[in-house]
Amino acid sequence: MLRIKNLTYHPAASAVPILKSISFELSPQQLGLIIGPSGSGKSTLLEILAGLAAPTAGEIFWRSQELNPELLRQLGGLVFQFPERHFCGHTVLEELRLGHPELTAERMKQALSAVGLEQISLEAGPHALSGGQQRRLALAVQLIRQPHLLLLDEPTAGLDWSMRQQLISLLAQLKQDWSLLVVTHDAAELVGLADRCWTLQNGELQSANPQRLDNSPSAQPIA
Repeated sequence: MLRIKNLTYHPAASAVPILKSISFELSPQQLGLIIGPSGSGKSTLLEILAGLAAPTAGEIFWRSQELNPELLRQLGGLVFQFPERHFCGHTVLEELRLGHPELTAERMKQALSAVGLEQISLEAGPHALSGGQQRRLALAVQLIRQPHLLLLDEPTAGLDWSMRQQLISLLAQLKQDWSLLVVTHDAAELVGLADRCWTLQNGELQSANPQRLDNSPSAQPIA
């Protein structure tokens, strides 16, 4: 279980805290959904949970162990909003093996199979893939690290309707084996997967009822 207690982030360059005393819990094999507008602190929260930034105050636990940024980097796998912009490999194989020189073929196959890319050519260029395939590849890159927690920043951004639906189905499958924390500005298509929901406004986190969000007019699927 992931437990966050009174997490605050107030960098010196900011007049006010970006995150203000945030607390929440997420159990294994749950999908937590944080909804908030641009600038609300969603991406910053994910970066802290991925160990890429250190909080000003507060505590982060996995089960009973308190985590520092180094341990958080081992715990979580972060998929950025547009992960394809961060691809560095010339081929799918190179992308998967970055940072994993001893990666076995079996482990690679398991990661690709988990995201529905088992038929893809390892010699294909990551930037030649479709948008949906690129998002799946970014997830596979994180799964190779075998994290306990998958962190996703606006995972459906920039995808067409069909690719969004495919990605949502994939997240539902991944939830059977991992804890997922997803941040988005639009709850419409993701709220049906959520076990826990929160809203983030001006750095303040509030619990939300997924059923109420799902029944709201703004949360109706696109026809």
